[in-house]
Formats: sequence, structure tokens, C-alpha cells
Amino acid sequence: MTTAFITHPRCVEHDIPGHPERPDRVRAVWDVLETSGLAARLTRLEPEPATDEQILLVHTPAYLDVLKSISVQDRLARFDADTYALPVSPEIARLSAGGAALGVDVICGGRADHALVAVRPPGHHAIPTRGMGFCLLGNIAIAARHAQKVYGVGRVLIVDYDVHHGNGTQDMFYDDPSVLFISTHQYPYYPGSGALTDTGAGKGIGATINIPLAAGNGDRNYAALFDQIVWPAARRFQPELILVSAGFDAHWIDPLASMRLTLSGYAHITRELLRMADALCGGKTLFLMEGGYDLEAISYGMANIARVLLRETDIDDPLGGARGAEPNIDPLIAQVRALHDLR
Repeated sequence: MTTAFITHPRCVEHDIPGHPERPDRVRAVWDVLETSGLAARLTRLEPEPATDEQILLVHTPAYLDVLKSISVQDRLARFDADTYALPVSPEIARLSAGGAALGVDVICGGRADHALVAVRPPGHHAIPTRGMGFCLLGNIAIAARHAQKVYGVGRVLIVDYDVHHGNGTQDMFYDDPSVLFISTHQYPYYPGSGALTDTGAGKGIGATINIPLAAGNGDRNYAALFDQIVWPAARRFQPELILVSAGFDAHWIDPLASMRLTLSGYAHITRELLRMADALCGGKTLFLMEGGYDLEAISYGMANIARVLLRETDIDDPLGGARGAEPNIDPLIAQVRALHDLR
């Protein structure tokens, strides 16, 4: 089994001091992969920047023009209070989106069984018309459309377990039955979207499954969600490719949210998604780094994805467990299963 590790040294160049989405996030991932010896067992690749054609698969021409104009200006641009772009940022965002597309290339082209993509800025909040929520380009959405356009993939499953709802990814596929989008997220919380009843539009009704969670959910409840919602939804959909927005801000130590996952809980989710890929689509799966703002949680979390993809049974969890009882998840599971007719 071959696992591609896709990253680029220039991902650190998108940076303003004091911002939580900082270069040290990806540096920490590189460091843990190297010191653990995992890097030597992965096939490391560097992406080319996403092309205009790839960006226009999910973003508008007007927004692409905005990004091009930013790259020739000599000042900081802001899309909102959280989301900035330096003149170099559009180029780095293209590398991040290019990393996601390269992951599809190596999987669908038969060069690797799986891909782990560590890039920044992240992407799941970027909407078709602008950047949002630390994100400039819809990395995972570009990957999905790239798989469909270039490799003829018919059905793509996107699972987003970042603690924040992937509103941008949802918007890009909301009326499209060929992409099943499943999101677990703290709710109500930034960006305010992802209600249970947001299930798609037009022909895409039912192809969006939102699982809005109260604060305090951890390993036990996430395992139940995957067992009772994600698995039956995936079996019914029969994906040809699984893409994962891997956010580590649902970890109990993360400073920006209030969930209680541990690294062991994250590893369980990864194993379930890999089992899902093995059972449904020949193992074809890509994990793409999204949020996560504690350096240990994101670096060891990404390293544990590598361990699982390499079929190791052990994982590394230096942070330990969270204290306290989890909320009763059974009523929410029942609601989601009834709304989406999951059996």
C-alpha cells in the first residue's frame, strides 16, 4: 500500500503575526512526521499551483479576478475580520488547492492508494464568490470537481469533521446529487450555518447531511455518529472516492472551540473512514488538513492519520483524555436518521 504525503514548503508564506491560522500549524505537522520516522515511509510530493480552470470549477470568474488583483497590489486585503490576503497569498492558496488536486491525481491515476495533504490556508469556508473564515480557495471542493471532470468519478463523498461547519463546501454542492456532503460540527457556532434541516436543494435534496452538535461531545458520541449515520449514508450512496476535511479543532485542548475529542477518538474516526473506503471504493481516500489551532493536537492528529493509512495499529496520544460526561446523543441521531431515512 502506498500513501502519498502532499505538502509544500511555501505554505508558511501566508502569514500575519498573531493570527490563529499560522504557519506553525503546518511546521508542527512536518516536525512530528520527521521525528516519528513516518515521513520516510510516505511518498512525499509537492503540488503545482491550481490553474484558473481548476479554480473556476467551484469559484466565480469575478472572485478569481479579485485574487489576481490582490497578487499585484502592495498591501494587505481583508475579506472579513478573520480572513486576510497578502500579495503572496493567492499564490499560496493556489498551491494548497493544487495539493488537493494532486492528491486526486495520484489516487485516481493509480500512483498511490491514499493521500494525506498538509497545506494551508485551509479551504472549507471559502464560498464561490469570496474568501471566508481563514480560507481563500475551496480546496476540497476543487479536488472533488477535479476528480469528476478529469477522471470521470461519478459519486464523491466528502466527510467534514472540522468543528466548524464547512459552509463553503456545502454551498458549492448544495444542489448536486453526485456529491454527498456530511458535516459534524459544533452548533450554533461559527459560521452559523449547518442546521439539521439544511439538506440540499433541487436534485441535491438529501445529499447534504448536517449533524449539528452541542458543545461537549467526545470520543463516544463521535463513534456513535459514524456508526449510526455516516456508515449507512455512505453505504446507500456508494461513493467512488472519499474526501475528508480533517479539522483537529474538535479536540478537547483546542482554544477556539468546545468539543471533547481526543487523539484516540480522532484515530477511531480515521480507521472508520479507511474501512469505509476499503469496503465501498477500493480504498480511494484523501485526508486534507483544515482547522485545528493547538499545535500538538493538529501535528499528532495528522501523524496518526498517516499511521492509520500505513495500517499501523498503534497511535500516539501525548495529550490524553478529556474529563466529564458527554451529552446524550441519541435524540440527535434519531432525528438525523429519520430526516434522511437511514436504515
